[in-house]
Amino acid sequence: MTGARGAVFSMALCVAVLIASEFMPVSLLSPIATNLGVTEGHMGQAISISGIFAVATSLFVSSVTRRLDRRLVVTSLTLLLILSGTIVTFAPNYVVLMIGRALLGIAIGGFWSMSTAIVMRLVPENAVPKGLAILNAGNAIAATISAPLGSLLGSYIGWRGAFFAVVPLAFLALIWQRISLPSLPPRRKEGSPNVLRLLVRPQVAIGMASVMLLFMGQFALFTYLRPFLETVTQVSISTLSLLLLLMGVAGIVGTYCVSGLLQTRLFSILGSIPLVMAAIALLLIAFGTSSVVTAILLIAWGLFGTAAPVGWGTWLSRTMPDDAEAGGGLQVATIQLAITMGASLGGVLFDAMGWWTTFTFAAVLLTGSSVLAAVAWRYNRST
Repeated sequence: MTGARGAVFSMALCVAVLIASEFMPVSLLSPIATNLGVTEGHMGQAISISGIFAVATSLFVSSVTRRLDRRLVVTSLTLLLILSGTIVTFAPNYVVLMIGRALLGIAIGGFWSMSTAIVMRLVPENAVPKGLAILNAGNAIAATISAPLGSLLGSYIGWRGAFFAVVPLAFLALIWQRISLPSLPPRRKEGSPNVLRLLVRPQVAIGMASVMLLFMGQFALFTYLRPFLETVTQVSISTLSLLLLLMGVAGIVGTYCVSGLLQTRLFSILGSIPLVMAAIALLLIAFGTSSVVTAILLIAWGLFGTAAPVGWGTWLSRTMPDDAEAGGGLQVATIQLAITMGASLGGVLFDAMGWWTTFTFAAVLLTGSSVLAAVAWRYNRST
């Protein structure tokens, strides 16, 4: 992997900027809404629109770009990221800002859809889990620091300055990609770019169903973690920030730890991670009033939860080696849809019946993911 390390790290940097850009509005909704003269509810759609465009792009990017060199596609998506950040920074009104966020969604959906397939071409087969771990480390770092960093920068240089701060990093990623990424011409053996056709293969359908339940369960709980910590555990804002930071650090550790085990323990990991997360959700219900126990459980949640995408990325590379781009698009669409559904249904339960029903719902979904991962393992052995 030594020769391709620079290329993989250039992609990891781009991932970090993409995720930071996606979640930056979380901590800046109020000042943006005030400045542009819209409600905070309207500004919340700035996150939704990027997700919608990410799903749509992930379904069609393989078809649209099938004749193009993947190096050109990746660098073009990074250039789109730079354009998005610039448009948002100088947006004179709400409509222009939403156009910038839509372009970000295209960059997110396209980049993530192709990331696994590109890593498979950059590194030897036995180094694919490590390459995917590097990508997800960039994801974990950005997800950890984007909201607090956005809030900090916003207080000093304003929300426009906070958004523009990621543009130079994206430009650095673009230059790094131009230097380190080799030419990656499209492969003729890739199948039809229609990603939905893959679902007729039972092992793919079962695996994607497991992915769907995993991310639904994860974000049904994670989305409402802050109100849980504030009202049940009753931690201070500084303690809450520290817990979120520790979860992110644990996630980075988890991605590296799991990458070394995936060569021989793939399905064991895919089945055990959601089961452990389900147990953590139930333990939070039982011991959520204890700040010490809650802190330990959340660190464990970060350790296992952030490692899960590495496992499923490795599964994709083994199950669909000749359809990795279409498979990547299908997986990204599944994950984005699952996040939306999990957060929405979890919110309905949270408001209607209380936080513990949301956490129980998450545990049920995660247990279902574990069961389906076991079914996928048995099917894999029988074929």
